[in-house]
Amino acid sequence: MYNYLDFEKPVADLEGKILELKKMAEEDGSVDMSDEIRRLEKRSADALKDLYRKLTPWQKTQIARHPDRPHCLEYIDTLFTEFTPLAGDRKFANDEAIQTGLARFNGMPVAVIGQEKGSDTKTRLKHNFGSARPEGYRKAVRIIEMADRFQLPIITLVDTAGAYPGISAEERGQAEAIARSIEAMMNVRTPVISVIIGEGGSGGAIGIAVANRVYMLEHSIYSVISPEGAASILWRDSTRAKDAATNMRITAQDLLDLKIIDGIITEPLGGAHRAKQDTIAATGDIITAALRSMEGIDGETLKQERRAKFLEMGRNL
Repeated sequence: MYNYLDFEKPVADLEGKILELKKMAEEDGSVDMSDEIRRLEKRSADALKDLYRKLTPWQKTQIARHPDRPHCLEYIDTLFTEFTPLAGDRKFANDEAIQTGLARFNGMPVAVIGQEKGSDTKTRLKHNFGSARPEGYRKAVRIIEMADRFQLPIITLVDTAGAYPGISAEERGQAEAIARSIEAMMNVRTPVISVIIGEGGSGGAIGIAVANRVYMLEHSIYSVISPEGAASILWRDSTRAKDAATNMRITAQDLLDLKIIDGIITEPLGGAHRAKQDTIAATGDIITAALRSMEGIDGETLKQERRAKFLEMGRNL
């Protein structure tokens, strides 16, 4: 059984009945329920297909935040070999929300930067729910500069509701740290690829998403502020998050139309959490293709193309 979202209740009911029938068939081998199980499985598949054919922006937001969605460390474990984590910003501390290190991707040495939300209470607290503090972005800058020095492609995996907004983070220069990370990514002379694998929220996301190629998973979201935050500012009512999500154009499909991203990675029917390995493999294929498309391009050209890409955004709307 999956952790079902509110709008998935029709599917949850059908799949619950299927499990009950399978259990009954196991306990009483004399009763053949295969026909009924097949009938319900077809109804369930059709219902799921119908739901995911007409998702609203708010429903996509819920999928992007699904607790079982594959997270950064799962991508790293599957797609990369010889991953060597690097910790600390050499100024204050190590931030666990941002994971960094050196690894090999298809045998090629690369630098990896990602945001990890955690998968249970213990790890979510450890990783601060994916919301990085200033030292996380300063750690990212350290890795970016190292990648530039050794001419390593940079791959970033974005998944955060936003940078940590606490007083301690502000005291240590949260905005300045994010700005320095953006600056470092803008100036690096090596290929940079970013993938929004869940939420891409606010400056916390763009801090590690200034890339030559930016991709989003089909049901991920990318926005300047969370729908709840936007609703609180616009209408002073966070319960209108659904309205905000609809008007902000935060889905992968909207952002591809606006030329904010370069491509969409298709998710399995029902979302990435229903077939994690398939989703991760598809992401790996996109990263491979993106790296190949930048082979032979000199560092200065990569830098200038990246700067031009981001300066052009919004000019022709």
